[in-house]
Amino acid sequence: MDSRNRTSRACLHSVAAVCASLAATPALAQDHAEAIASSLSGLPAFLAYFCVSLVVVVGYLYVYMRITPHEEFELIRANVPGAAISLGSSLIGFSIPVASAVAHAANLIDCIIWSIIALIVQLVVYYLVRIPIPDLSKRIASGEVAAAIWLGLASITGGLLSAACMTW
Repeated sequence: MDSRNRTSRACLHSVAAVCASLAATPALAQDHAEAIASSLSGLPAFLAYFCVSLVVVVGYLYVYMRITPHEEFELIRANVPGAAISLGSSLIGFSIPVASAVAHAANLIDCIIWSIIALIVQLVVYYLVRIPIPDLSKRIASGEVAAAIWLGLASITGGLLSAACMTW
């Protein structure tokens, strides 16, 4: 056995011995149980905010895909990269302010309100991006990646600005 293996085994034995002695101490075991219980006490709030976040993301996708003239998932299934780029980036652009809303909200209703505001911001961004490129959806549907990148980056920018404004 070379010296590296001996050293590794010695370290593992030392760590195992320390862990065994810590686990054998009833007071430390009680402290660990309390720490775990304390950590898990936030689980209901986590689940509530996570579920609300999922619902608003699905709601966003529903609304966003209704306002765009092209069928994003159909195009993605047909392997049109621009559709995936624009939709995915738009989703990121929406999720960033939703994450900020979760982090800064006073309660679930507050989180939902600010998530709706983030949705409105993303819709405004979509329409603003179409001003210089009126046939944006047609270009994305035809596979033009530049148009998709433009829309995607504008969506992310809108999301970042929206999230920053939510921290007032």
